[in-house]
Amino acid sequence: MGLAERLEQKYTYHDYLNWSDDERWEIIDGQPYCMSPAPTIKHQKISIGILEKLILNKQSLKGCDLFSAPTDVVLDEFNVVQPDIFIVCDKHKITENNIQGVPDLIIEIVSKSTAYKDTKIKKDLYERFGVKEYIIVFPDLDMVERYVLENSHYSAPERFNWDEVLRLKIFDVEINLWEVFEKELPTKKRGKHV
Repeated sequence: MGLAERLEQKYTYHDYLNWSDDERWEIIDGQPYCMSPAPTIKHQKISIGILEKLILNKQSLKGCDLFSAPTDVVLDEFNVVQPDIFIVCDKHKITENNIQGVPDLIIEIVSKSTAYKDTKIKKDLYERFGVKEYIIVFPDLDMVERYVLENSHYSAPERFNWDEVLRLKIFDVEINLWEVFEKELPTKKRGKHV
C-alpha cells in the first residue's frame, strides 16, 4: 500500500479496539491521535479538583452520571474520544464498555501536546455532535474557557481567571477556580478588609 493510500485511510472504532493497550488513542474523523505522554501532575491535580467539586454537588447534576478518562466516548464509528471529565444524562448511552453517544458536558484539560487538538479539533467535533457545554482548562495560564451550544453552534468563548467562580450553564453547580488551581485568594476578594 502506498503512502497516499495509507494517509487517506479512515480508522474506525473496530480498528481502535484491536490496537495495543500500551498507549491511549483517540480517533477524530477517522484519524488516530496518540494521547502520550501521560498528563502532568498539575493536570491530574486540576482534574481531581474539578471531579471533587462535581461529586460534592452530585445532587445538582439532576441524576446524570459523572465520568473521567480513560473512558471511551463513541460518538460514531469514526470518532472515539476520552475526555478528561464529562457528564452524561441519557442512561441509554451508558454501556458496560463505553459511552455510546454525546455527553451533555465535557471538560478537557489542555497540555502542551494537546493544545491545538483541544482548542480547535475537539471544539469543532463537540460542536458538530452537539455537546451542550464544553469547558477547556488551561493549567499553564490558570484560566478556563467555556463554550455553550446555541442554535447548533458554540457561542463566543467565555473566559474565567483562576480567582473567579465558574457557574456551569446546564447544571446548578459553582466551581471556585482558585481551589481547583490551588491558589490563595487575595484577602480583599474573600470579603475581608485589610
